[in-house]
Amino acid sequence: MREEWKDFKKGIWCSEIDVRNFILENYKGYDGDEEFLEKTTKKTEIVWSKCSDLLKEELKKHVLDIDTDHMSGINAYDAGYIDKDNEVIVGLQTDAPLKRIVNPYGGIRMVYQELDAYGYKLNPTVDKYFNEFRKTHNQGVFDAYTEDIKIARHVGLLTGLPDAYGRGRIIGDYRRIALYGIDYLMEQKKKDWDYLVGPMTEELIHLREDVSMQYRALDEIKKMALKYGYDISKPAKDAKEAVQWLYFGYLAAIKENNGAAMSLGRVDAFLDIYFERDLNDGTLDERGVQELIDQFVIKLRIARHLRTPDYDELFSGDPTWVTCSIGGITEKEESMVTKTSFRILHTLTNLDPAPEPNMTVLWSEKLPETFKKYCAKMSIDTDAIQYENDDVMRPIYGDDYAIACCVSAMRVGRDMQFFGARCNLAKALLYSINGGVDEVKNELVIPGFDKMEDEILDYQKVKDVYWSMLERIAIIYSNAMNIIHYMHDKYAYEAGQMALHDTEVNRLMAYGVAGLSVVADSLSAIKYAKVKPIRNKEGIAIDFEIDGEFPKYGNDDDRVDLIAKEVLDKFYKELASHECYRKAHPTLSVLTITSNVVYGSKTGATPDGRKAGVAFAPGANPMHGRDMSGAVASLNSVAKLNYAECCRDGISNTFSIVPSSLGHSKEEQIENLVTLLDGYFVQGAHHLNVNVLNREMLIDAMNHPEKYPLLTIRVSGYAVRFNRLTRKQQEEVISRTFHEKL
Repeated sequence: MREEWKDFKKGIWCSEIDVRNFILENYKGYDGDEEFLEKTTKKTEIVWSKCSDLLKEELKKHVLDIDTDHMSGINAYDAGYIDKDNEVIVGLQTDAPLKRIVNPYGGIRMVYQELDAYGYKLNPTVDKYFNEFRKTHNQGVFDAYTEDIKIARHVGLLTGLPDAYGRGRIIGDYRRIALYGIDYLMEQKKKDWDYLVGPMTEELIHLREDVSMQYRALDEIKKMALKYGYDISKPAKDAKEAVQWLYFGYLAAIKENNGAAMSLGRVDAFLDIYFERDLNDGTLDERGVQELIDQFVIKLRIARHLRTPDYDELFSGDPTWVTCSIGGITEKEESMVTKTSFRILHTLTNLDPAPEPNMTVLWSEKLPETFKKYCAKMSIDTDAIQYENDDVMRPIYGDDYAIACCVSAMRVGRDMQFFGARCNLAKALLYSINGGVDEVKNELVIPGFDKMEDEILDYQKVKDVYWSMLERIAIIYSNAMNIIHYMHDKYAYEAGQMALHDTEVNRLMAYGVAGLSVVADSLSAIKYAKVKPIRNKEGIAIDFEIDGEFPKYGNDDDRVDLIAKEVLDKFYKELASHECYRKAHPTLSVLTITSNVVYGSKTGATPDGRKAGVAFAPGANPMHGRDMSGAVASLNSVAKLNYAECCRDGISNTFSIVPSSLGHSKEEQIENLVTLLDGYFVQGAHHLNVNVLNREMLIDAMNHPEKYPLLTIRVSGYAVRFNRLTRKQQEEVISRTFHEKL
């Protein structure tokens, strides 16, 4: 045993890279309450106070500063500090807090848009290099895009494709650096590279190049850490080094990439092993442990990426999705909740509520009741936690998976994801009625379909054409995704993150949809009521008249809920029928982030009575105000969607309930929220954002933001400071259903 591994129990992890085995052999579950938790230390208060001042200044300017002289890179920046004398965990993306990075590898045009928006100019040398000598991911994508992909993108049928920005949704196993040290990881990559021999097929050549880049990236991480005075070539010898080494791995990722979601992974049980060892030998006390966690979280909170205004419109609130997965149970059904699970959530108290890191509790009915109650209490107090069903994910991914972005599970260090934004299902339905012509731009998007001329829409006819339309769109979507990720690997490869994965990694192709509840209600209206299209002179349906009542998704009514399920099953089946780049396994999500507003703005009136331009419901939510049968009925509808066989990339449900609906006392509210979560997830439901608040408070916060500077809410898969949403997005959040009865 190495000296750094003193007092750890031996296992497979000693002879090969296996962090899961290390955790299972060494972690200590905790089933007590939160009484052991400590407040912030003086050092943390000083560091957080300085950050708070900078964050206030950033809010006024939107962007505090941008480094225009350096390109993104693991070791491209000098060491930076917030307050060197009081930081116990060090490391910044650049040489100053909140200074943003220019990343031209994704696309140079996007860089120009970003800098122009905030009054900055690119260093002429960088400008010349990326215009004359270096091709970007975005340029490669548009060299290969077909015309049908371009027009689908143009009209908003496919929106948010990562063809001009970092794809994200890749979680490096940052724990490996702490447990093994960089030198051992480099040795293992070299061995893997040596074994990658045989006929030099395209696949093998590609993999050998990847591993070479990964090897060099590990060396760059080591050099970056040396700038801060730390030698991470060897394993961490104590808890402080374990947190620091792990953070250096994550820091390398956000220096190199500006991915759509730069998630942290699952670190609570891992770090707790180091904390317990140091607590037992007396080299650390509980106050010191919380100080390490608090300062680690401060660093995660100030991670930033440079985005265009268009990107901010899609994904509002300046999110980075530093998703931190907490809790869960083992494959042997033993709780993985540790004291550090509590400590991480406790930062919402010590450092005030905040969106980052994206706190994600892996919920199981077998979690300790004390932890369940603590989570419920923190949700009621902060609205900053989301919950995902460990009991449906664990059988698929095992007990060492984590959540990327918002709702996407993958095994840490063993799986990676090709992220792919959304297909607008509601627009696709309108194309079925309008002969493939876009109802907003009046352009032919999907040829080969006739416009429907029926005075009253026929359900079976519309459904049959819609099924054919989804088949055609699936081809376009699949082709776009394959092109994007081929080019991203070629021109903007995430070597640092992939270096912390197994060499033979399993790949997931992450498709997504928006507008599900609009489609479900529209098809329900056509089936159960009479829907008359109102057409313009070109014969395009621009509005609809509805005669009669129809069942609406979100009221636990199988007549419409199963339509939603059937649509998802059909679209996933079509997507899965196409070959994916690098043999990736196709997955599907029902998730919109805040782009439900943009999707709605690009979509005409729909047969459910929704008017042109009106925002979609977020994710898998029922349309605003249509779930009239209470909170439980609304949750039951969403729970019917098929996670395991269809939507393994996640089913996002954002849930708002007024406090009095949960009970009149705090204790009663906690008990009822725990019962609600247990009841929802036992049905096989996947995800729930929880907001416990009143609509009136949000209206007041919209009109008087100075009164609510820290107000944090869950939107769709992530949390956001309410004052960072646009007015239109705030109004959309306020228009959502706030359940006033269970």
